[in-house]
Amino acid sequence: MTLQDPAQPAAPGALPSDAEALDAYLRVVSHVAETLAPSVANLRVSRRGGGSGVVITPDGFMLTSAHVVESRRGRPRIQATFTDGREVAAHVIGTDPLSDLAVLRADGESLPPADLGDAARLRVGQLVVAIGNPHGFAGSVTAGVVSALGRSLPTRAGAVARVVDDVIQTDAALNPGNSGGALVDGHGRVVGINTAVAGVGLGLAVPINATTRGIVSALMRDGRVRRAWIGIAGGTRPLPPRVATAVPRERGVEVAEATQDAPAAASGLRPEDLVVAIDGLPVRGVDDMHRLLTGERIGRDCELTVVRNGGELAVAVTPSELS
Repeated sequence: MTLQDPAQPAAPGALPSDAEALDAYLRVVSHVAETLAPSVANLRVSRRGGGSGVVITPDGFMLTSAHVVESRRGRPRIQATFTDGREVAAHVIGTDPLSDLAVLRADGESLPPADLGDAARLRVGQLVVAIGNPHGFAGSVTAGVVSALGRSLPTRAGAVARVVDDVIQTDAALNPGNSGGALVDGHGRVVGINTAVAGVGLGLAVPINATTRGIVSALMRDGRVRRAWIGIAGGTRPLPPRVATAVPRERGVEVAEATQDAPAAASGLRPEDLVVAIDGLPVRGVDDMHRLLTGERIGRDCELTVVRNGGELAVAVTPSELS
């Protein structure tokens, strides 16, 4: 038997040796750490402790978790400390507890922005790197893999509850203080904002995708997110095969409950209905519904395509504003 010299590259088409695989892993993690660490700040929040934040524009807009900066006594005082030693004040521009995202604006010039990626391109088993400030140690880096995709994260704002869909699960070690920090892919792009430690070796991150990009833009522009509301509770469900062929799509949103006196109930929507489209745009899951029920649909008639008893029907509904 001939052993391959670990210093020699593998033959074309062959699997890399252990040494080559480890070397590639270290190169990726080191590159990501060097590239992203200057963009991630340690946040010290008055009366609350702290967390992490990620610079996303050169003029100081930062992304973090809403729960890191939430305050019941007005706007909190925030200090952002970067790995180069700079310490600047940061101010809350807007928070959205229902997505657990917040936008800050940091004082200072030439802050290095991170590139935002797209969590929709992630795959289970893919290498990811978490950068944050656990226990106040700035610029800490941990690496792991995407353990699962499509997880759900319950959130609440006052009496309103919502579920953040397509949450990323990772085994990259997260600790208190990592919240609001960056989850980064192997190309150095931020694909998630670390939000929760769900157990040993189990961390969750809010994805950066089309839905959350819209939330971030609204927070930067208006300081808040306006959402249309029709008043249903439900979940993503597979469609019956015949319906899936006719629609055509494999999943929709099954109505579990229609709130009394809400727009959906007033329009005749009822439990066990399957919503498969809004104004002709496909609804494959709860995330699609959240993405489509934007502020522009508040007070405007829209048409839900619903599957009931195996057949399709159109339901007209006028969403109100989620308060």
